[in-house]
Amino acid sequence: MILVLVLLAACTPAAPTVMGRASVIDGDTLEIHDQRIRLWGVDAPEGRQSCDAADGAVYACGRLSANRLDQHLQDKTVACFEEDTDRYGRMVARCEVDGEDVGAWLVRHGHAVRYARYAGTAYLAEEAAAKQDGAGLWSGRFTNPEDWRRAQSGGR
Repeated sequence: MILVLVLLAACTPAAPTVMGRASVIDGDTLEIHDQRIRLWGVDAPEGRQSCDAADGAVYACGRLSANRLDQHLQDKTVACFEEDTDRYGRMVARCEVDGEDVGAWLVRHGHAVRYARYAGTAYLAEEAAAKQDGAGLWSGRFTNPEDWRRAQSGGR
């Protein structure tokens, strides 16, 4: 009997760490109930970052990424499952809307790249499809967000 209960507990999905309506801080950071949440496994352009569109025009890709995420989450309940804590004390979490992984959505639509250093093999298929389709960032030229941040901080 105890073994059955242990097995059932192991098969029961974990409850979200935090759940509610999210405010979008930037393309990969949310806030729910005053809790800052960094989306696990993805890296979106920074708010001040610009990219080149297919026609060569410069656009504010960081702001666009945040705006698209805000539109996607509008009036929906977001469930986040904590994975880690980052160096700024923010929760790092996988978040879902209607059972869909928000990170996967961001990467698939080209609003973020997979953060290879942290994501392992997660989001590989989504990123490959976004590249192939020329979705979002992949429709033109952009600097990887991590490289952009490094350049802004003088290489630190």
